[in-house]
Amino acid sequence: MSTEPHTKARAACDELAAVLKQLGIVLPSLDVDPVWLSQERPRVLVELGRCNLETAHRLTAVLKKAAER
Repeated sequence: MSTEPHTKARAACDELAAVLKQLGIVLPSLDVDPVWLSQERPRVLVELGRCNLETAHRLTAVLKKAAER
């Protein structure tokens, strides 16, 4: 099986983490979901994971501001 989808998903996670970090937001569980490997027709998923309430509020504020543009 090609590792290209996993490489692309890893790159997407890294890019998302970098942008969020610039905004002061860290999603500690952000990662590539390993379950996709077990599927007959793999569909790579990015696991955004869990975050605390403060991080959820900061992420919401950033998204609302971006939506207003």
